[in-house]
Amino acid sequence: MTAEQTGSGPSAATGEPLVVLDGVQKWYGDLHVLQDINLTVHRGEVVVVIGPSGSGKSTLCRAINRLETIDEGTISLDGQPLPAEGKALASLRAEVGMVFQSFNLFAHKTILENVTLGPIKVRGVKKAEADQHAMELLERVGVAHQAEKYPAQLSGGQQQRVAIARALAMEPKVMLFDEPTSALDPEMIKEVLDVMVDLAKRGMTMVVVTHEMGFARTAADRVVFMSDGAIVEENTPEEFFTNPSSERAQDFLSKILKH
Repeated sequence: MTAEQTGSGPSAATGEPLVVLDGVQKWYGDLHVLQDINLTVHRGEVVVVIGPSGSGKSTLCRAINRLETIDEGTISLDGQPLPAEGKALASLRAEVGMVFQSFNLFAHKTILENVTLGPIKVRGVKKAEADQHAMELLERVGVAHQAEKYPAQLSGGQQQRVAIARALAMEPKVMLFDEPTSALDPEMIKEVLDVMVDLAKRGMTMVVVTHEMGFARTAADRVVFMSDGAIVEENTPEEFFTNPSSERAQDFLSKILKH
């Protein structure tokens, strides 16, 4: 079942395809980690990918900007197939923001320098312009007052918000989030999710791998449920959480929603 068959919400119905995975397959040795993945993410759509550990969610997310290679099938961004390597791949990655579980900030650079590095080095933006834009983004994610500090001086939640600002500074076409709250203390999770909800409201195209069911319910246009390397089910959050059609999803939700 493809996204076209299950498209939901206004953005799914009206946005043009931005990320398209067609027949994507990946193996690690004998392990078939992505099984015939067909998925279309439309411009302005928020797609949340959930499922049990080991279901292929993070591999799928990382394949979209070729941090993971695929063995069969195609992935395209804005109508262009993903380049294999070299400058074309670097250009593509500049169009795809990525936020990981760990914050991956440069420890020896200030918060402001972390956010301006990409625009200055990759996009050729002048420092003054990059600084101004970075401060606006840091303000947006609520850490502008920390701009001159170093990552180690910030909490985990603050560092993750800086990582989101850093990805946004490149003005990407799509943002990928690979379990962005899983390394955070519980009280820090909400502050990061609030930033992500704000992004969703502003129309950012997002693919989010997460265990945060509340975020999936409130911010997603579409929930994609994976198990054993395959997309088992996809639907609106309302339909998925209240009336999952597959036994695998029903079993997953019965365990996760009781806690």
